[in-house]
Amino acid sequence: MKKKAKKWMAAALAAAACVSLTACGGTDTQEGSTAESAIVKIGVVGEYNAQWDTINELLADDGIQVELVKFTDYAAPNRALSDGEIDLNSFQHKAFLANDVEQKGYDIVDIGDTIIAPLGIYNNKDKISSIEDIQDGDIIAIPSDLTNGGRALKLLEAAGLIECDPAKGVVPTKADITKYNKQIEIMEAESATLANLLPDCTAAIINGGNAFTAGLNPVTDTIFVEDVNPETNEAVADLVNVIVARTED
Repeated sequence: MKKKAKKWMAAALAAAACVSLTACGGTDTQEGSTAESAIVKIGVVGEYNAQWDTINELLADDGIQVELVKFTDYAAPNRALSDGEIDLNSFQHKAFLANDVEQKGYDIVDIGDTIIAPLGIYNNKDKISSIEDIQDGDIIAIPSDLTNGGRALKLLEAAGLIECDPAKGVVPTKADITKYNKQIEIMEAESATLANLLPDCTAAIINGGNAFTAGLNPVTDTIFVEDVNPETNEAVADLVNVIVARTED
């Protein structure tokens, strides 16, 4: 597995490194290699980044070093990539990327899959201990962006709390809720703020990276978790996280 990871990542980041060095005017030696490690700036969101330490270890012999550029919100990394402030980013799933490209016209593309990070319903432990404890009038906070918000609504549907118009696919909006099995109040907020809002809600649906940053454990602090089995959840293919580059690179 390590050899496969090194081969794939070395190829992808070497390409980015070449672009980065060209842009920075890197100095070549007579043998055609650079005098120092090529730095590849990768945009990420949240503090769950230990995997990049391993990647840097694997790429050391290739003269490539990953430098993380950390963002606090999901709107920033694609904009920074499009503007040339970073070389790659790795924070989003395919559905988010497709929506951002469509809505904002970014000329960026995924160059490889990474992981699937299941979405979880995190409970306010002072109020409830299970999905069954949720009652009429309870407030559930979800991400405000279209793709993660739609994903959160599908999770609430899977938990039996609401029903959505099936014609809307994997990204319904609140307007597409056809039935409330519990008369919950769904509050939308920017993803990075959801953990801070949890004390004022009954529960919140929080992305994996933001949950980790807030010190939440997806195993012990959730009462319901997204199904990421492709055999039982047809949406999984769109939920795979990706590494993204500018199309021209």
